[in-house]
Amino acid sequence: MDAGDHLLQLMLRVRGGGSRCRLMGRVLSPRELVDWRDQQKASGRRVVATNGCFDLLHVGHVRFLQEARELGDALVVGLNADSSVRELKGAGRPVNPESDRAEVLAALGCVDVVVVFPEKRATRFLEAARPDLYVKGGDYRPEDLDADEQEAVRKSGGQ
Repeated sequence: MDAGDHLLQLMLRVRGGGSRCRLMGRVLSPRELVDWRDQQKASGRRVVATNGCFDLLHVGHVRFLQEARELGDALVVGLNADSSVRELKGAGRPVNPESDRAEVLAALGCVDVVVVFPEKRATRFLEAARPDLYVKGGDYRPEDLDADEQEAVRKSGGQ
């Protein structure tokens, strides 16, 4: 096989979603998240949670996620599903489907687990994640945070 054949094979594999890179983190279902969180709690690990659309992931996102991870022992990222991204951002969004966005986030060394959730707000995700600390990007002010999301974190003893 020559270099051209190898390139064609690679192009076909990438186009077909056949990535062979080992993911750093994992993509979990909401049910798996509960078990994962129980394991973290039993181990005494401090869990940090955040959420967002993460469509067109950029260096600002990556830096934020790295800083979030440094605040605890494990970082769980709640990812808005395609349907909720459309509701939040309008037609034509997301640019990248949820499966791709989840895989890219899970590939980051600072992300331990990713969970896709269908709602516009992260309340149910946060109830399942029960984070010790919930963080949002610098474009959010504490007074702008959703009250139900804040209550979900407080009810589980987080901040």
